[in-house]
Amino acid sequence: MAQSRLIQGRYRLLDRIGRGGMGEVWRALDESLGRNVAVKCLKPLGPHRDPSFAGVLRERFRREARVAAALQHRGVTVVHDFGESEGVLYLVMELLEGRDLGQALEDNGRRPLAVDEVVDIAAQVTAALDYTHRQGIVHRDLKPANIMRLTEGTVKICDFGIARLGHDIGFTSRLTGTGIAMGTPHYMSPEQIGGTEVDQRSDLYSFGCVLYEIATGAPPFDLEDAWSILVGHRDTEPEPPRRHRAELPAYLDRIILDLLAKEPESRPRDARELADRLDAGRGAPRYAPTVAPAAPRPAAPAGPAPLPSPAPGTSSRLPSWTEGMTTGVKATGTAARGIPPDPSAGLTGAWTARPATATAPAPPDHPAAPHARALAVLAGRHEEGLRLGRLGRWAEAGETHRAVAAERERLLGPDHPDTLASRYEVGFALSRTGQPAEALGEHTRLAGSRERVLGADHPDTLAARQEIAYVLGQLGRHFEAHQVYTAVLATRERVLGADHPDTLRCRHNLAFNLSRLGRLEDAYRMADEVAAGRARVLGPAHPDTLVTRFEVGYALGRLGRWTEALETYREVAQSRARALGADHPDTLAARHEVGISLGRLGRSAQALELYRALVEDRTRAHGPAHPETLRARHGLGVNLGRLARWDEALAESRDVCALRERVLGADHPDTLVSRREVAVGLGWLGRWDEALTEYRSVAAAREQILGAGHPDTLASRNDEAHCLEQLGLREEAAELYRGVAVLRQQAAATERWDGVAVRP
Repeated sequence: MAQSRLIQGRYRLLDRIGRGGMGEVWRALDESLGRNVAVKCLKPLGPHRDPSFAGVLRERFRREARVAAALQHRGVTVVHDFGESEGVLYLVMELLEGRDLGQALEDNGRRPLAVDEVVDIAAQVTAALDYTHRQGIVHRDLKPANIMRLTEGTVKICDFGIARLGHDIGFTSRLTGTGIAMGTPHYMSPEQIGGTEVDQRSDLYSFGCVLYEIATGAPPFDLEDAWSILVGHRDTEPEPPRRHRAELPAYLDRIILDLLAKEPESRPRDARELADRLDAGRGAPRYAPTVAPAAPRPAAPAGPAPLPSPAPGTSSRLPSWTEGMTTGVKATGTAARGIPPDPSAGLTGAWTARPATATAPAPPDHPAAPHARALAVLAGRHEEGLRLGRLGRWAEAGETHRAVAAERERLLGPDHPDTLASRYEVGFALSRTGQPAEALGEHTRLAGSRERVLGADHPDTLAARQEIAYVLGQLGRHFEAHQVYTAVLATRERVLGADHPDTLRCRHNLAFNLSRLGRLEDAYRMADEVAAGRARVLGPAHPDTLVTRFEVGYALGRLGRWTEALETYREVAQSRARALGADHPDTLAARHEVGISLGRLGRSAQALELYRALVEDRTRAHGPAHPETLRARHGLGVNLGRLARWDEALAESRDVCALRERVLGADHPDTLVSRREVAVGLGWLGRWDEALTEYRSVAAAREQILGAGHPDTLASRNDEAHCLEQLGLREEAAELYRGVAVLRQQAAATERWDGVAVRP
């Protein structure tokens, strides 16, 4: 692509900074926002492609790019935008200032990195993998070139989704059209080589290869012949890293060898377990893996061990796609290339039912084997529960996690980290299915257990306490939520620092809660600060940054600054459309708030036009009876009323009210809001007797559900009094007005008293 090329009228390509099997990476200028970005241009689809295939590929590209754009972690490269320009698919990403790990080895004279650097990189990459794997995403192409260390020390994983895209374009995750492996054979897991299905444990194996290389200076099977490398991954135990570099800590040596286990079941279960092992190793002199590796082989003679040659006509049982394979590009080093077996393998772990003296996996008829199989099944069911949650099927997710928690408690004990992880997910599902009281009990018990087992400052303990604050907010207990958020924030700032993503997330929640306490200026200032912090750490178009910008818009609206709120919501909607797609729920939510702002500014004709389009989009994306579709229709009805089109407004409100009652229930807050809108329409049409019936119905339901002194209940009683006044029942109206005034004074006094204790 020419240097002066302008993509989509926005991204000016400046100079090429990388080239690979799938395309090129350019430094570019985003002329709309005036910032430098990186643009990855994938190879053209080409005229020889079948049009139907190209259409499927484009849709797959959009889907994978949206997944990459939705990743929200400091250790993952931010994707800002994506699209197609003249047959070239492109991704727009943050421009990273730093070196990838392959370049870091070259910069170090092809010598291994310092031990403390290796450990720091291991911890940061593990945290990013833990996050992405919990989203159900597997990288498939981890290698030194896809791991960047920025100049300020942050480590980021690049190219999530690219390996899967490469498969569709013709560069499969196994082998490209030119015979070069996707990601070079130096970092491929045995299951990738065998052509079987891969999961997150394949990423862990590839990461083990990377750690081996940066710790010793060379990959575990550092041979020039690709076939020999593949055989090594499949059949040969790697030499322990400490044989190349004696100063490596024993725990790190053991971790790397566990990651390089041939069978996925013999590796760490997931990145969370790997993180726990790294933490334990740095704080303790000994390390014990959870799963015992295969029994050691007899010691090999000194010197390089020759690899077996394939039997004639068999290709040594390797898949046919490996024929003609070359080694591709690797980060080079100086370590010895011999591959003798590891005679010291055979440690066992503390959280298993295996006997302490076991040196090999239990045979199928061993009593421990069913136990291990049961734990593996439970791990799979736990992942299924997480998947159901990501799909929004929280009730099913909660049932799954509850069953897994009970089984894990029986097999592992009530305080095992896996048991506690399942209990956390149970509480999380309860809070997402309208059961905040039950969720509060679950998270309170969980926080106590985690504090006892892990310590008060452990991230998992803080996560449980933060969830306590969240459900307290759901219960309307905002003062108590404020106290919990403030305490958690102080710990996060002390342990992690002010700019850590978890600290910023806690501050975001605190800002949200401040607005619910009526401390609008405080909420606005804090949300604005968090948005700036997230933009600095994660990027201005990162989903987390946009969530906080959305909260800034909400606070501005509450302050009556609707012009600024409108501008903020529009920016968020546009950024989300670019990053997530026009039909993404977050994009549609921001557009809804644009409509609210337009209505508040008296621009109801524009709001009406927006809501008509939003109803169509919501109906297409979610269906006509989805709560968010009905919410958009409610906004449509409100703005019809503001334009004095009351017959249409009343018809719309009645239709929405009936649907909400059927879908959500007669006493659901949204149903009651619609019923009130019906009453408003009846009043404007002069049908005050009918309006009074509706107002009283809403007030009675709110009083029963929320209490007599709740602001929504008092607003409904005020509506009822106004209606009585219109019907000429002035004494009855006056008495009701006086009762409302008394209750409001009592509520204000209580709020002032409670508010004193929680101000920081």
